[in-house]
Amino acid sequence: MTRYVVIGGGIVGLATAHRIVTDRPGAEVTVLEKEPTLGAHQTGHNSGVIHAGVYYRPGSLKARLCRAGARSMLDFCAEQGIPTRVCGKLIVAVEPVELPGLRALHERAGANGLPVRLIGPDEAREHEPAVRCAGAMWVPPTAIVDFRAVCAALGRLLAAAGARVRTGVRVTGITPGTTGAGTTGAGITPGTTGAGGPSGPASAAGPTAGTRPAAVVHTTDGDVPADVLVNCAGLHADRIARLAGVDPPARIVPFRGEYHELRPERRDLVRGLIYPVPDPRFPFLGVHLTRMIDGSVHAGPNAVLALHREGYSWRRVAGRDALDLATYPGLWRLARRHLRYGAAEVTRSLSRRRFAASLARLVPEVTAADIRPAGAGVRAQAIAPDGALIDDFLIVRGDRQVHVLNAPSPAATSSLEIAKHIVAELPS
Repeated sequence: MTRYVVIGGGIVGLATAHRIVTDRPGAEVTVLEKEPTLGAHQTGHNSGVIHAGVYYRPGSLKARLCRAGARSMLDFCAEQGIPTRVCGKLIVAVEPVELPGLRALHERAGANGLPVRLIGPDEAREHEPAVRCAGAMWVPPTAIVDFRAVCAALGRLLAAAGARVRTGVRVTGITPGTTGAGTTGAGITPGTTGAGGPSGPASAAGPTAGTRPAAVVHTTDGDVPADVLVNCAGLHADRIARLAGVDPPARIVPFRGEYHELRPERRDLVRGLIYPVPDPRFPFLGVHLTRMIDGSVHAGPNAVLALHREGYSWRRVAGRDALDLATYPGLWRLARRHLRYGAAEVTRSLSRRRFAASLARLVPEVTAADIRPAGAGVRAQAIAPDGALIDDFLIVRGDRQVHVLNAPSPAATSSLEIAKHIVAELPS
């Protein structure tokens, strides 16, 4: 019996564990999550959008897995009785100068096989009467869901299948076994960017009776033997990789995304999803308006550097995390190239008036009095040593190990397909 250990109880880790128990009956599967609840970080703090796959480079992992993942996620939610709403998304060019960017985005969406349409201001207002724009793109397949409910369903399914989902258990170290847990045979999954190196699948050989495990995972609640190790630790994925003897090709840098919400009496300003044309230099989509599955309307997020990998406010700072940021050349190279962008994000973070002004570009009736703070999320963004933002999923395979080192949005949308992609090449 092969012992699989998945580190991380977010949506990607849970989906991967579920795919293992589905595809490999009889496997022994353990999920280790340091928080007392599942989906506590990136999964539980996102905007709940099931993305259609508009933004991603054709042929990339994000493009392929997002489009398939949106269908898989809607099917899964229907099977599990989880509410969803296919509401469509309006991506708007506020000024005429933004129209070429909108057209380029339309071409990319078409290359990804999506049924999108460019529309004029009058038709845009048929979808969103309060919007202001010079032109827009209508994306019908976009939907919304509560991804925490998806995590809860995956947790129930894992328990029913006999998997062990251990919450409140933190990984403190990893010791290689006799088969080796280093980077022998390691490769970068094809379709990733900014990491370099050859690609190659993990070894196909399974453990034999009586052999030692490929690794022993040390935790705050005892040791866990692993014949196959899957790292889906999100904000801490690069550190887990190092514990396992793998030198990650990029560093996780945390960016806090702060949200506001429209006051209940102003929710009628937004019917569905309203997004700006994004800056193609960055993986962030810009401040936007989202009607959530519960009917509330969230606005955001911005993107500011966090001084704690779980830094959901300016007040939360971790010495180790801040030192890692201060001493990482890749971050300094990124900052030098995009100082003005970063300064604008900080200003918007500190000023509700500036935040509201960004929303008013899309919906002019929104004022600072119409919004109130609504929490924040932290994005685990991988940055290469040369300062490049890794804009695709980054999955590193080693000797009986897999490390998911960059899985920000649209990872929640794509999670079931990411899991399928990972498990297809896992040793048995």
